[in-house]
Amino acid sequence: MIMDKPFSQACENNKRPILEKLIPALAGSRQLLEIGSGTGQHAVFFAPRLPHLHWHTSDLLQNHAGINRWIDAFPAANLHRPLALDVNQCPWSVSVVDAVFTANTCHIMPWSAVEAMFAGLKKILAPRAVVVIYGPFKYRGRFTTESNARFDQWLKAGASHQGIRDIEAVTELACAVGLDLVADHSMPANNQLLVFNRALSE
Repeated sequence: MIMDKPFSQACENNKRPILEKLIPALAGSRQLLEIGSGTGQHAVFFAPRLPHLHWHTSDLLQNHAGINRWIDAFPAANLHRPLALDVNQCPWSVSVVDAVFTANTCHIMPWSAVEAMFAGLKKILAPRAVVVIYGPFKYRGRFTTESNARFDQWLKAGASHQGIRDIEAVTELACAVGLDLVADHSMPANNQLLVFNRALSE
């Protein structure tokens, strides 16, 4: 805890590189849902720098106090208090949005929850919505770096349901709900930033 707020050094390190990619990706969006806002650090940094967006935070209830402390410390007119969201519980109490952002969730959630997240997205995304996913991924079953392989082992040692996901499996879930991968950005610290667009016909 720093100044009575939860703190993630990873969030602090990656927020500026992520913002550089979000600015063009979300230029046409207006209502964004952040799934798994975590500490709240990303939200308070991104929202005021994307003033055309309404940034809606969300997470499990036990994380709301920390998110609210960050919002209290760094309020923004377009930044909204966290919604209670468990991707496994349907239907989600979320209005239709034209953008979604989630960071470092796919390798933490069980795979069944990743599947549930995409199933939930299908019901809340407007036509031509944008979905941005940040985190580490494997390609054709292979890690991009040795450090990611060690990170995967560390994750699984702590909780067997966790682990770095295959990008092909994630894009298959996305395709099933009408999302096309339009950009795959290599990011610092061996992460990727994936940008998906929803087809108008979906």
